Amino acid sequence: MTPHELVAVLEKHERWLKNKGGGSRANLTMLNLEGSNLSGVDLTSGKLSGANLSHCDLSNANLSHADLFAAHLTKADLSGCNLYRADLRGAHMRGAKLRRAILKEADLRGGALLYGNGRNSGKGLDFVRSDLTGSNFDEAMLSNANLSGADLTDVTMNGADCEGALLAGATLLRSTMKNCNLTRADLRGCNLSGVNLTGAVLRDANLSSCVLAGANLRNADLQGARLEGADLAGADTTGANLARSAENFSIQIQESLHHHYTWINTNGAMGARADLTGADLSHIDLHGVNLSGANLRKVTLVGAKMRDSLLIMCDMSEADLRNADFSGAILDGVNLRGADLTGARLDGTGIGWVDIKGPEGNPTGRLWAANLTGCKLNAASLVRANMRGANLASADFSDADLTGAVLSDANTRDARFTGANLTGTSMPKASEPDD
Repeated sequence: MTPHELVAVLEKHERWLKNKGGGSRANLTMLNLEGSNLSGVDLTSGKLSGANLSHCDLSNANLSHADLFAAHLTKADLSGCNLYRADLRGAHMRGAKLRRAILKEADLRGGALLYGNGRNSGKGLDFVRSDLTGSNFDEAMLSNANLSGADLTDVTMNGADCEGALLAGATLLRSTMKNCNLTRADLRGCNLSGVNLTGAVLRDANLSSCVLAGANLRNADLQGARLEGADLAGADTTGANLARSAENFSIQIQESLHHHYTWINTNGAMGARADLTGADLSHIDLHGVNLSGANLRKVTLVGAKMRDSLLIMCDMSEADLRNADFSGAILDGVNLRGADLTGARLDGTGIGWVDIKGPEGNPTGRLWAANLTGCKLNAASLVRANMRGANLASADFSDADLTGAVLSDANTRDARFTGANLTGTSMPKASEPDD
C-alpha cells in the first residue's frame, strides 16, 4: 500500500467514525505497513488483523476496539497509544514500547489461526501465543486486561496499573514490575522467577501455585493475597506485609496444627503434639496461637507472624526465624539453641524461665530456663523483652535494640553486644573472678 492509498483509507475511516457520507471502516488486514509513521492516527475499531506493523510509530494513536488479532507489532512504538478493549490475541509485540499506553480490558491472550492444508481442502487451527517479550509497559494502564498465558519474559511494567488483570499461566520471567498495581489480579500458575516486584501492590491478588523463586518482593503489599502452593524459595520479602494462613500450607501441616490445638485444649488427653521438624512455614500467620511444647526443630519461619503467640517450652533449635515477628509472644523455657533470629521482632516478648509443674499441675519449685546458646540476634528488636534467667551463652546481639530489656540472672558468657542499644537494659551482675 502506498502512502497516498493509506492516507485515503484513514480519511474514509475518519468519515465513517463521524457517520459522514463516503466513509468506510479501515480494513488493513494482512497488509505490510512495516515502519510506517502512524503517530496520532485514529483507527478506532479498525481492522488490522495479521497486519505487519513492526517498527511502526503508533505513539498516541487511537486503536481502541481495534482488531489487531495476530498483528505484528515487533519493536513498534505504542507509547501513549489508546488500546482500550483492543483485540490483541496472538499479537507479536516483542520489544514494543507501550509506556503510558491504555490497555484497559484489552485482550492479549493467545489466539487460534485458521489455516489450509495446501492442495487439500481440509483446514485446521494453529494456536499462537501472544509474544510480548522485552516490551516496555512502564506506567501503562492494563486494568482488567486479559494476558492469560502471554509470554511477558523480560518486560518492564514499572508503575503500571494492572488492577484486576488476568495473567493466569503467563510467563513473567525476570520482568521488572516495581510499584506495579496488581490489586485483585489473577496470577495463578504464573512463572515469576526473578521478577522485581519492589513496592508492588498485590492486595487480594491470586498467586496460587505461582513460582516466585528468587523474586524481589521488598516492601510489597500482599495483604489478602492467596498463596496456596506458591514457591517462595529465595524470595526477598524484606518489608513486605506477606502473611499466609495455615490453609495455604499442605494438608499434613494443617492436620499437625489442628491435632496440636486439640492436644493443648484437652491437656494431652486427645490429639497429638505437633512435630514439624524441618517444615517450611515461611510467612505463616499464627498470630495468638498456642503451640506450647511443639517440636519446631529446624523449622523455617522466615517473616512469620507470631505476635502474642504461646510457645512455652517449644523446641525451636536451629530454626530459621529471620525477620519473624514474635512481639508480645511468650517463649518461656523455649529451646532456641543455634537458631537464626536476625532482624526478628521480639518487643515485649517473654523468653525467660518457666516453673515446672508436676503431674497434678502443682509447682515443683524447679525452673526451666530458655536456651539461646549460640543464637543469632543480629539487628533484632528486643525492646522491653524479658530474658531473665535465660541462657544467652555465645549469643550474638550485634546491632540489636535491647532498650529496656531485662537480662538479670541471665548467662551472658561470651555473648556479643557490639553496636547494640543497651539503653535502660537490666544486665546481669558481673560474675566473681575465678579463684
